Amino acid sequence: MTDDGTERGLVLVSEGLSSEAVATAHRAALRVARPGIGTAHVDAYSDAPWPPEVLASYGAVLALGRAEAAARGDSRRVDVGMGVDVDVRDDAQFALLLDLAPYTIGAEGWRGDRPVFSASDTGTSLWVRLTAAGEAELCAQLAARGVSPEVFVEAVR
Repeated sequence: MTDDGTERGLVLVSEGLSSEAVATAHRAALRVARPGIGTAHVDAYSDAPWPPEVLASYGAVLALGRAEAAARGDSRRVDVGMGVDVDVRDDAQFALLLDLAPYTIGAEGWRGDRPVFSASDTGTSLWVRLTAAGEAELCAQLAARGVSPEVFVEAVR
């Protein structure tokens, strides 16, 4: 497959998928999109209880939010769990995003003024912008993890 750099938006069709397959799809898409993400933010909120396996990451994101507020000298920032900046170049921080994105009410990534991904609605919504090479890599990662690549479809404009 050739890749001329053209990107298209893909959405995850999560209806009928297990929660494990949804989490796998989110994480695979974010891994593939990572090189194109300049800035990312995650909300440390979910409409469902956080799965036990991500509780440590939830706590770490809250700690990042508190550190952000302290660094800004913003003692008025009461809600340290909303819009927490994640440095996707830092493997440990990216791992936090991978853990929480499938369950959060909101996470997003940008390259300048262009959105790269948006995950929301406690795992039921994921949109990602990828090149043809990125799509091929996503399909390979999903297939390797036992999830049909057909769970992603082109976003309707």
